[in-house]
Amino acid sequence: MKILAPQQIRDLDQYTIQHEPISSIDLMERAAQHVASELMEKFYNKRFCIFVGTGNNGGDGLAVARVLDDFAYTVKVILVKTSVKLSADASINLDRLLKTNPTCLSTVKKIGEVDFGQIKKDAIIVDALFGSGLSRPLEGLYKSVVDAINELPNKVVSIDIPSGLFAEYDKNSAQGNSIIRAHTTLSFQMPKLSFFMPESGCHVGQWHVLDIGLARNFIREQPCSHYVVSKKQIKKLRKKRPLHSHKGNYGHALLIAGSYGKMGASIIASKACLRSGVGLLTAHVPHWGYGIIQSAVPEAMTSIDRSDMFFTEFPDLNTFSAIGIGPGLNKKRNTVLAFETMLDNMNSQALVIDADGLNILSENKHLLGKVPENAILTPHPKEFERLVGVWNNDMDKLSRLKKFCQQYQVFTVLKGAYTVTCTPNGTCYFNTTGNPGMATAGSGDALTGIITGLLAQNYSPEEAAVVGVYLHGKAGDLALKKESTESMTALDIISCLGAAFKKIG
Repeated sequence: MKILAPQQIRDLDQYTIQHEPISSIDLMERAAQHVASELMEKFYNKRFCIFVGTGNNGGDGLAVARVLDDFAYTVKVILVKTSVKLSADASINLDRLLKTNPTCLSTVKKIGEVDFGQIKKDAIIVDALFGSGLSRPLEGLYKSVVDAINELPNKVVSIDIPSGLFAEYDKNSAQGNSIIRAHTTLSFQMPKLSFFMPESGCHVGQWHVLDIGLARNFIREQPCSHYVVSKKQIKKLRKKRPLHSHKGNYGHALLIAGSYGKMGASIIASKACLRSGVGLLTAHVPHWGYGIIQSAVPEAMTSIDRSDMFFTEFPDLNTFSAIGIGPGLNKKRNTVLAFETMLDNMNSQALVIDADGLNILSENKHLLGKVPENAILTPHPKEFERLVGVWNNDMDKLSRLKKFCQQYQVFTVLKGAYTVTCTPNGTCYFNTTGNPGMATAGSGDALTGIITGLLAQNYSPEEAAVVGVYLHGKAGDLALKKESTESMTALDIISCLGAAFKKIG
């Protein structure tokens, strides 16, 4: 699913109006019907208090109020109005509402005119003050109303986008302080880019996309650099196994992971790699870890380092179709030298760098120039910060991510609630599987193993990263059905990878 920019969304509305064709007021009515249906399904037999502004988002809210009233729901509408006139369609919907239920509406021009104490605690507040076209922080009356709504205990549902939140914002600018904190956001046709930013999480809540029938051909033709990953997309990318095949058809992966006291990282990455479907796996470990990895992962072959405790050398790389390096590696001088030598000797092998591999790069920036093109880096936010420096806000972080990938021609999987995979051309794929239970030791090691295993099976770097992240998150979601967010471990995630593949179909 594409994530279009605010201007593209406005153009999409106009294109739909002109080419469906449909009048703007009828399109607003269609959107309102979808919102009202969702509200009635989620909040059956509840009362609603709808705050509306003077623009088209307010028009949506007025139309929603009328639809809810038609279904005998108790509806109170508060029109927050400054000197700005209502938009043409909002004015039409105001007239329609007043004809059906003139007593449900109150208009306020000062914050003191809103009696927030009269809003029942069980009422659902619907936010229809501002839409996705907002580009400056809220001020005056609107700021005061939003701040007051945020103090209420009621559940809040925002139409299209929480009021005060920008669909996008400049990397050098901060969001306004006054933004609705919604429990649910009902977004028209597609999510907004800001929904995926960590600093927006407390405002967006759970978001849902409502398909209001905007022109699909226009969406298809629009240039776009931001996408939401879907199950349908992953199903298309998944490689099916032919009947007449053998383990040699599914690649040979090398995992260089683990050191004294950190052999668990090698075990976790190896188990995940095997569960991803790789045909053969070799785990390169320090001499001290030989017995551990052989006992814990009997399916893996082992390559033993001459060092008892750390990575100081590497096997013949030509044997392998994909290499993963970093989990539990350590940063000893000889390890850094071996890592650099390995980078110098890379040929056509696909490469994943994680954990201490990333830390070595951040502490030895000259090595970034030796990382092969199309390698996959998998940092968490702190590891990424060490690579690119401190960012001003989440949009600045995204901008730095694109610049980093373009500069070094690598793929970067920036882990988080909506893990984003950025390609060497700056295209970003936001993942929607996963949960907070996956914020646990070894979870990233498992992801490294999965992506390395997919690369070995001849998935392209882009496919391996996007599919691997989705599978990892889906396995975490399935593990959550058995465990709590507190009790989940990396091995729980790995144990659900088979079920995750089946869910994809």
